[in-house]
Amino acid sequence: MKNKKLLEKWNEYVGLYNGPMYLAIVEALAASIRNGIIHGGERLPTQREIASALETNLTTVTRAFREAHRRGLINATVGRGTFVRMGAEVSHWRSPKAAIVDMTMNLPPIPQNPPLQRIMQSDLAALLKKQNISNLMSYRVTGGTLEERQHAVRWIEPVIGSRRPDDVLVVPGAQTALAAAMSILASPGDIILTDRITYSGIRTVADQLGIILVGVDGDENGFLPEQLEIACRQYQPKALYCIPAIQNPTTVTMSLERRKDILKIVHDNRLYVVEDDPYSLLHDNPIPALAALDHGRVIYISTLAKVLSPGLRTAYVALPNAEMTRRFAVAVRAFSLTNAGLLSALTLRWMQTGQSKEILGSIKQELRLRQSIARNILGDSHGMDPNGPHVWLKLPEWWSSVDFVSYARHRGIALVPSNVFTVDGDFPQRARISLGSILDISNLENSLHDIVTILSHKRATDFLSIV
Repeated sequence: MKNKKLLEKWNEYVGLYNGPMYLAIVEALAASIRNGIIHGGERLPTQREIASALETNLTTVTRAFREAHRRGLINATVGRGTFVRMGAEVSHWRSPKAAIVDMTMNLPPIPQNPPLQRIMQSDLAALLKKQNISNLMSYRVTGGTLEERQHAVRWIEPVIGSRRPDDVLVVPGAQTALAAAMSILASPGDIILTDRITYSGIRTVADQLGIILVGVDGDENGFLPEQLEIACRQYQPKALYCIPAIQNPTTVTMSLERRKDILKIVHDNRLYVVEDDPYSLLHDNPIPALAALDHGRVIYISTLAKVLSPGLRTAYVALPNAEMTRRFAVAVRAFSLTNAGLLSALTLRWMQTGQSKEILGSIKQELRLRQSIARNILGDSHGMDPNGPHVWLKLPEWWSSVDFVSYARHRGIALVPSNVFTVDGDFPQRARISLGSILDISNLENSLHDIVTILSHKRATDFLSIV
């Protein structure tokens, strides 16, 4: 039934297209992806079905598929069929022309007090003076040295409680950690549950590993327990992925009671949890992590990218048991071998001297100022956390997410549409604004005022033809 409706839409589009038939088919496919009629990972009708429905020949459809593949819209697998490529939704809202203001990346603001550049110049000079250059530039032990792991334990203790250094690994970035965790928990074709709207990086990992993500609905406290129970019974998943604090992109923080409810379901269904926690330390009094409430079922990932700097390429991972720690370390070694020596030495120095806490304090103060400015300019009807780095912007009814983001880019502001984060179902009328990447507060204020202007603009019917 869905294929029939899809091909009816394509027939309408092809009838209006002035150009070669094969390009008309490609444009019809692109429009279907853009408008959320078909999503990443969905199977397309066979070429023969398409040719019959559009009253054309098989050669034309084959040529169209070849062009769609070149554009990154589809993937074909022998024996399985042709599928919309995961992430295909992204390509049509991006432009080779750089936006004047890039608000797409969730970066922490660069500290000015203390000034990060001066700190790095001083600390790197000290490292080069005290340490042998061959040690800084050589391969390192996978998972970090004992001293690095001891400092990692202290860093994440406010969120997950006391752990032994043997249970914690130092990994080159959260994305490596996510890939390693997924690879040891699931095999190609297995299902992992997540929020219906979730971090785009987990979609990239799942697509690369051949793992299927299934979205679960939630509310202002996180996953709805009854929906999670239904999904567990229906799909027999291998694991659950979540961001319990200042969720990316929705900004929801899971309540303590909801965390306990979720862990009971996890325990009853013998699941593991991949707890992705970039943001808890932005709270002065963080809610205990899932890993603090259940040591035995949670792989906990805490990156320094959002609370210090992504340039450190460092994440701390707490594992449930020795066997999983061993398997995880093997996976990390396969994906990225080791951390970079110079960055590891700089990170360790910051932990030793207390500089890391000072930088974190500066970033927290700056983000709170930026969130206050955003609330004053945008209003309080959007997804916001006063400590977080982003805003989940609610759009008026006349704007779809992709069209709004495309038009904003045309006006010089780069944002991220909701389809990038959507695992299942319709794309919400939302866009993510990242507040940390703009250096100057006055530029941030001007950009937010521009976004308010764009929100009120009602696009012309021929808008898509001019961007």
